[in-house]
Amino acid sequence: MMLGYVGETLKGKNKVILVHGNADMDAVGSAYAIAESFPPGRIYAPDGVDRVAKMVMDKMGVSILSECDISEYELVVVVDTSSPEQLTPDVHVPPDSVVIDHHRPTDKWTDVQFVCDDGKVACCELIYDIIKASGLRIGRDVGMALLCGMLTDSGHFSFANTQLMRTFADVMDETGIKMDEAMDFSRSEASMSERVAVMKGLERSKFDRVGDMIVATSYGGSFEASVCKAMLNAGADVVFVGSQRDDEFRLSARADQEMVRRGIHLGELMKDIGKETVCDGGGHGGAAGLSGTGDVEAMLHICMHRTMSEFRKLKKESELP
Repeated sequence: MMLGYVGETLKGKNKVILVHGNADMDAVGSAYAIAESFPPGRIYAPDGVDRVAKMVMDKMGVSILSECDISEYELVVVVDTSSPEQLTPDVHVPPDSVVIDHHRPTDKWTDVQFVCDDGKVACCELIYDIIKASGLRIGRDVGMALLCGMLTDSGHFSFANTQLMRTFADVMDETGIKMDEAMDFSRSEASMSERVAVMKGLERSKFDRVGDMIVATSYGGSFEASVCKAMLNAGADVVFVGSQRDDEFRLSARADQEMVRRGIHLGELMKDIGKETVCDGGGHGGAAGLSGTGDVEAMLHICMHRTMSEFRKLKKESELP
């Protein structure tokens, strides 16, 4: 779908913009940019937002809906969400909604206007392209939201490509925002509960290795992404961290960029496991997720077993003459 046409679809309609569960800054920044650039619009996070997204929106004085009857809106837009399962079960996206994403397509979105560019590191990049294709300019607040989304989804440029860097610079040029401003605006200290969750996650970790490659797993009740980061910093190359809530589980997966360059693609791995276990999985090469009904420890075992198989393939390939 042409990006200019997407902008025309968004213009003038009273819309609600949905984000996935525990929405990150890339999702919330994308939603905010749409709401401000194509008014009127409200952001709806049915399963909450993460710490950084909440902090940035609080600084901007932006309210996010925690409850909403989407049938009251003329148009439903979903951003940064690779499948309907990433929304809460009581949210049913109507046909002819607009879905804008940057993950590997999962073929889960049907009967909607689906706009996807999985070459984008951040969904905020794609939103900025839609805004520009519509002949619009952005203000400072929209620019800051987009920059914060690009910063966080690229791991503060650790996973950036040249395309993201160019878009980031374009937003800076257009809004006059300096690098230190964007960095400071999206930076927050970890809470005590997050620090404790990370320590418990490290304590519960298990690992295995093939050659010089280490895969590690852990589980807890919250802050899976932070535990993943800590385990990577501790020396793992690929990590899976899960949480259990009643019969439902959620996994976060991360890999360092060297493993991605060597051929590991966590999005494909989680997508395949999701299909085999009737769960929902997908994401990027170095960051992905899996959720559904099941036992988190059993799913972590599957992820480790599958990653070890990938490690063995890489080791075998490296030993070929």
